[in-house]
Amino acid sequence: MPPRHEPYARRVGRQCVIVAIFLAFTGATLAQAFDHSHAAYSTILARHVVDARVDYRSLKAAPRALDDYLDGLANVSRAEFDQWTVPRQLAFLFNLYNAATLRLVVTHYPVKSIKDIGNWIKGPWDQDVVRLFGNRVSLNDLEHDILRKQYNEPRLHLALVCAAKGCPPLRNEAYIAPELDRQLTDQARLFLGSQAGLRIDRPSRTVWLSAIFKWYGQDFVRNHTPAKGFADLSKAERAVLSFCGRHVPVSKKRFLQAGIYSVRYLTYDWSLNDRQR
Repeated sequence: MPPRHEPYARRVGRQCVIVAIFLAFTGATLAQAFDHSHAAYSTILARHVVDARVDYRSLKAAPRALDDYLDGLANVSRAEFDQWTVPRQLAFLFNLYNAATLRLVVTHYPVKSIKDIGNWIKGPWDQDVVRLFGNRVSLNDLEHDILRKQYNEPRLHLALVCAAKGCPPLRNEAYIAPELDRQLTDQARLFLGSQAGLRIDRPSRTVWLSAIFKWYGQDFVRNHTPAKGFADLSKAERAVLSFCGRHVPVSKKRFLQAGIYSVRYLTYDWSLNDRQR
């Protein structure tokens, strides 16, 4: 059996090992503690979002749940985040963007448009309203410097909702990793099935697309450039139309694949996605 009193150096060494094991276990426990079901956020959305419209009045009257949820996201460290799968990371970032946007609007509500928030020097997307990994960043930072630069997922443009009627619909459920692909596919179907996402004028042979596809069409090139067709269009437009064709009914898909039409872009509706209006 070991001696009753170990040498000091050995005793200290054993204690260091024990502390290291404890810290590793504690870190793992904390990492597991994050609720990847985002249940709290789903409850908020189910309560305040109906048919993609937000009841900002009721949310402003009771913002505590939203604030608590954002506090929980802010407590996630970069080291913990880096251990997650890509779907978990994307679900986290999509929910963070949309929840932070809700909070920004609620803070300034009532407003007619999110563009009414801020000033000509710092608009709503340039304000450091997002708490992430111990820092404060803007919605633009989150979208352009993190999501667009670090992930090859153009469908992010259908997940992020900037509180405008021209945006893709705000779901009344949180994004979660196990359902993320299905949710994003559904977002594409819903948006492209709406007047805000895609319109086809058959008599004039004109396809009207959301301005989102004009602003970010290049993001679709890597994943969605078709092998053939759309000869008279730019590479970005070919990729976007190929993407659209996968998420619309057969009759629209055939029209899009024929490629005999002009492409134009809809005027973006920046009015607030407010249920009260």
